[in-house]
Amino acid sequence: MSDNALTPRQRMAIERATMPEQDAAERARNFDEVNLGLAEAAAVREAQRCLMCRNRPCVEGCPVRVRIPEFIAKVAEGDFAAAAKILRTDNALPATTGRVCPQEVQCEARCVRGRNGLPVAIGWLERFVADWSADRPPSLPAAPPTGKSVAVIGSGPGGLTAAGELARRGHAVTIFEALHAPGGVLRYGIPEFRLPKRIVDAEVAALEAMGVTIEYNVIVGKTLTLDQIRRRFDACFIANGAGLPMFLNVPGENLKGVYSANEYLTRVNLMGAWRGPESRTPVLRGRRVIVFGGGNTAMDAVRTARRLGAERVVLAYRRTDQEMPARIEEVQHARQEGIEMMFLVAPLAILGTDDGWVRAVRLQRMELGDPDASGRRRPVPIAGSEFELDADVAIVAIGTRANPLLTSTCPDLKLNKWGNIQTDARGRTSLDGVFAGGDIVRGGATVILAMGDGKEAAAAIDEYLTGANRP
Repeated sequence: MSDNALTPRQRMAIERATMPEQDAAERARNFDEVNLGLAEAAAVREAQRCLMCRNRPCVEGCPVRVRIPEFIAKVAEGDFAAAAKILRTDNALPATTGRVCPQEVQCEARCVRGRNGLPVAIGWLERFVADWSADRPPSLPAAPPTGKSVAVIGSGPGGLTAAGELARRGHAVTIFEALHAPGGVLRYGIPEFRLPKRIVDAEVAALEAMGVTIEYNVIVGKTLTLDQIRRRFDACFIANGAGLPMFLNVPGENLKGVYSANEYLTRVNLMGAWRGPESRTPVLRGRRVIVFGGGNTAMDAVRTARRLGAERVVLAYRRTDQEMPARIEEVQHARQEGIEMMFLVAPLAILGTDDGWVRAVRLQRMELGDPDASGRRRPVPIAGSEFELDADVAIVAIGTRANPLLTSTCPDLKLNKWGNIQTDARGRTSLDGVFAGGDIVRGGATVILAMGDGKEAAAAIDEYLTGANRP
């Protein structure tokens, strides 16, 4: 039976696909990707679950406004090439977002199927189409050269998205990247088992094929100033992220064996510390590791520590699992891999040996009180509930803030009280021709929100350069 012949009742009767995965015991010892991807038949069947709603609520839930019903309809017909053309026209990094985007609280949360059962697996279908088209990229329409040039600062998800959108509109785009490899947080922050580096490399290569140029080892604010970039280019998009780690401010954070999650994951993901002693930038492989935090970065850190051979890995979070911001899938995978979750505890101190190494952490039990500014119930200490937990590595994953290296050299660039760049809804800053988006504006956020900022800013930059309001 063809897809067009399926009735709504027949579509509703189709059960949601299951994502094939590596065995938990096996994957806890390697860095290979956990999710293995849908087979063609499973992808077609899953796409046939879509009811093709007229009001398209899933699109409203997508920060980059992918035409979700249209690409899913093509998958349901088995026309993967047409699906890829739609998807890659709307999304510069579909193989990435299909793996790391929190669809369960965005597009899939709006899916009508989810009101009475499980939503359509939009993210898995996005990954399927992107992977299928990796070796057969679609030919996308591109505007003729405009003669205008744009600088993009940072090659993370926001910068890459903006670069792709601007190149497609005919502008000459140069990305300035502080590190020696592209991808930003996609490369240094997200582990191989969630987002293989070959995926990042392929998505970047697709942008380079569109004419995007990347200059590496350029630290804007040190190697170059923003003023120098403004004189050289017609417009600029700042997307250098928020890479300055936050710490606990408890005694013992200067002990050997304490890492910020940024440093820990960068050593492993970007510098190859998982290879062991032969790595030029090694990382400690503790037997007993504790990670403080409850977000996706904390999950990446605990699961990485497990793969590096830790016998006991504990995630310590001061609220409950109901308030934890990490993706549900990542929490499930972590539990399957033997990660211990310790809720309603907060660190009081990190304890050390006589020669300055971590030996334990002192924790205090908490209970939830009234909601705080975030809307979540505030953790309140329980008097007399202190206890110690043995550990030889402690990792702090409680968030990041803006690195002032760039902004401190631009006194006319307006910032908020946290040091983030202030913009309007289109990404325009206080400086003419300078736009910004992603974590440097939002603070720590998700990959897809940074991409949404990049796409919106690219449209605004195009209007600024050409005076045209183009799709």
